[in-house]
Amino acid sequence: MTTTPAQDPAPILSPATRVLLLLAAATVTLVGVHLAQDLITPLALALVIVIICEPVRGPLERRGWPRWAASTTVIALAYLVLALMGLLLWIAGAQFVRMIEDLASAGMPQPLDELIALLQTAGLGAGLAEAASGLLDPSLLLGIARSAWSATLGTATALFFVCAYVIMMAVDGSRYRDAPRLFGAAKGPTMARISNLTSGIRRYYVVNAVFGAIVAIIDGLALWWLGVPAPVVWAVLAFVTNFIPNIGFIVGLVPPAILAFLVGGWPLMLGVVAIYCIVNVTLQVLIQPKFVSDAVGLSLTITFFSVVFWTFVIGPLGAILSIPLTLFSRMLLLESDPHATWSRWLSGDRDAVPTAKTSDAAGTASGDGATSDNDAESGDDVGPAGIEPTTSTV
Repeated sequence: MTTTPAQDPAPILSPATRVLLLLAAATVTLVGVHLAQDLITPLALALVIVIICEPVRGPLERRGWPRWAASTTVIALAYLVLALMGLLLWIAGAQFVRMIEDLASAGMPQPLDELIALLQTAGLGAGLAEAASGLLDPSLLLGIARSAWSATLGTATALFFVCAYVIMMAVDGSRYRDAPRLFGAAKGPTMARISNLTSGIRRYYVVNAVFGAIVAIIDGLALWWLGVPAPVVWAVLAFVTNFIPNIGFIVGLVPPAILAFLVGGWPLMLGVVAIYCIVNVTLQVLIQPKFVSDAVGLSLTITFFSVVFWTFVIGPLGAILSIPLTLFSRMLLLESDPHATWSRWLSGDRDAVPTAKTSDAAGTASGDGATSDNDAESGDDVGPAGIEPTTSTV
């Protein structure tokens, strides 16, 4: 009579097949999100605004305010945020269109004539000179400005749905405050993950608002000192684009740089570019990402890639909502999986550390093989994780 270890059943799917199925499911999901972006984007924006404004509810209720009054305050604050951001964008867009119209009515600026002459002197040919002049032609810039303005107005029409969602979410928020008392024992980990998500979103926008205000003030004063028209407009643009991680300063630099060239030529344009490179690159590219990474627990690479990714998936607002959407995806896909600690750690989550049991198991697996040799010498068959396999008698 002999005993032989039972063979472990072969896995139903190979690791490569599971990865391919995961990628296929993710692709189908993202295509659906892209097709439904007009429905999802206002919902995500309203949710982010309510999350930002929700902390005012607690102090009001502790002071004895009824729930309906606290919810009304949250709604009013959310509407104030929306109105302020919409007003800033409207002022910036209207002023930019007006300035381009003035330049277009005055004909081709002298710096543009000088640029064309320089290109022809360098022997670059009439074709390239005409292309460069066409690129910086005021009429073309006016068309681009009007298109951007129309897109801004189109985005503003979605604010109707955002305002409706804000009311509903703020009212529901008062009801959800009872969840820890009712379901804390059964759903405690889930509610902890949601709490971490909302806290991370608030920290992210607080950091962006602080750095955006600093950058806007410095840029506005510098542009005013250089004599660039409408410095307040470009300060507002610098503040708004600061909510686009890593590459926002480029979006905020292009319009004032072009305007500075058309008004004052190369010296003024180079002065604007130099100021933005010194101030915006230092604060927005070198310093702010570290604060953002520490505030939300995302790696620098993911914070940069998320801007491109979510802009591709849901459109321009994806750049502003990229970090909240990335945090939500990580919470949904990784934080609920106890086996995803490694993936969470790679994403930048500082709370994702292996437990003592996991570390001991990893250390045993990567050891010098002494345990395996002893087991082999003693004739014991040890299966995965130290579980003895079943035996059959022949």
